[in-house]
Amino acid sequence: MDTILEMRGITKTFPGVRALDDVNLAVRRGEIRALVGENGAGKSTLMKVLSGVYPHGSYDGEILFDGEPVKFGGITDSERRGIVIIHQELALVPQMSIAENIFLGNEVATRGVIDRNATNDRTAALLAKVGLRESPEAKVGDLGMGKQQLVEIAKALSKRVRLLILDEPTSSLNERESDALLALLDELRAQGITAILISHKLNEISKIADSITVLRDGATVAHHDAMVSEEQIVREMVGRSMENRYPDRAPKIGEVVMQVRDWTVADPLRPERHAVDHVSFDLRRGEVLGFAGLMGAGRTELAMSLFGQSFGRRLSGTASIDGRPADLSTVPRAIAAGLAYVTEDRKSLGLVLEDNVRRNIPLANLPGIAQGGVIDRMRERRVAEDYRRRVNIKTPSIEARTVNLSGGNQQKVVLSKWLFAGPEILILDEPTRGIDVGAKYEIYTIIRDLAAAGKAIIVISSEMPELLGITDRICVMNEGRLVGEMATSDASQERIMEMILRAARKLERAEHGAA
Repeated sequence: MDTILEMRGITKTFPGVRALDDVNLAVRRGEIRALVGENGAGKSTLMKVLSGVYPHGSYDGEILFDGEPVKFGGITDSERRGIVIIHQELALVPQMSIAENIFLGNEVATRGVIDRNATNDRTAALLAKVGLRESPEAKVGDLGMGKQQLVEIAKALSKRVRLLILDEPTSSLNERESDALLALLDELRAQGITAILISHKLNEISKIADSITVLRDGATVAHHDAMVSEEQIVREMVGRSMENRYPDRAPKIGEVVMQVRDWTVADPLRPERHAVDHVSFDLRRGEVLGFAGLMGAGRTELAMSLFGQSFGRRLSGTASIDGRPADLSTVPRAIAAGLAYVTEDRKSLGLVLEDNVRRNIPLANLPGIAQGGVIDRMRERRVAEDYRRRVNIKTPSIEARTVNLSGGNQQKVVLSKWLFAGPEILILDEPTRGIDVGAKYEIYTIIRDLAAAGKAIIVISSEMPELLGITDRICVMNEGRLVGEMATSDASQERIMEMILRAARKLERAEHGAA
């Protein structure tokens, strides 16, 4: 098998940081190469160099494609050669149709006029190729993340892709959607398309990759032409052995702190449907309560509505904290009641990325750093430095822009922001999405320590091993309903999926009966 890509001696620096240090990478034609490493190891930076996001001249080293030196001045140049990158944050316009998104900037036109029929016909053919059964005219914003990921791949295929780069393609997908995406990559490989896959999900890499390259601290640590054990990959990624993925816990679960009864929330897109449908549960002090379910199960909608965010109009239901009715109708009222919500979308909703760490950490509790209604800058610095030390935020200084931190350290900033607000109940929505195994362990340790201090914690996660590893009890949701509950010691991935599938079949029979 011949080589399609070589990257030789790639070195890339930012002010005060060497992101890549003499990195070498060779990829064979028609293979799927996994690129792994901790957050901040340089994976995404290397791929941005390759795709022209960081143009020639902004880095040292040489890139050869099909044996020829290439010097890309931007993404357009790399796409002309058939190199297409799909970033972790999808580059789609929600308000536009699937067809408009796929051919945006590459419109199908006759004499300068867009040919909508031809555009839709070509889109339909591409959608069939990626297995997406949607109308070309469907709005992208109405699609789930799994389907949006397929639209991105269809868009790449429209550009006659030869080397497809996927940066954390399954980070926002559930297990079923992830498996479907991996099956599609397998089909593309059979068609001769080469792929570079960046992922923190080592079990998925083991399923699909032909070879693996490990980066650590901006340097190449290892190349493997065949898959090796997950334990070896982790050891090479973090520079040490990690025998346990989850910290040991000795739970001390206390009295009920929060009761939710008959909680029902309308779906804002489809008013006739309930996004959350008569959900009731209890939460105890010192407990880590997990919520499992497939994409669209209603877990995030439940979390957002409990935190006073107007995802949809609450139709019914009550919440009480410490035995007293709680007003959770707005975010300030939810915070005053002792709740905190760490969103699944830390970049858009959890942080002010362009601002520094110092100003991000106190955002949920500005009165805590103010005197007479004026921000006390010295107190602000003390708070930021304190949390930087307590949760081990790896940053050159608290003056560093949050956007320049790794995903794991950005998540620690979000956690710090809410911990400073002094909550008794924390809702953590996908708290380890898109971060590496080393950073995950640190987040799990923080969760364990908070529970040990008597905080009550809800964890929503699409990774079932994570729920099984860090929770005390698991609630299972499907189509907005709570369909099962069990102690984590009695739970398994199979049992959780059985509950979901049983509920889905029951709902399907009910709908057919109504029809």
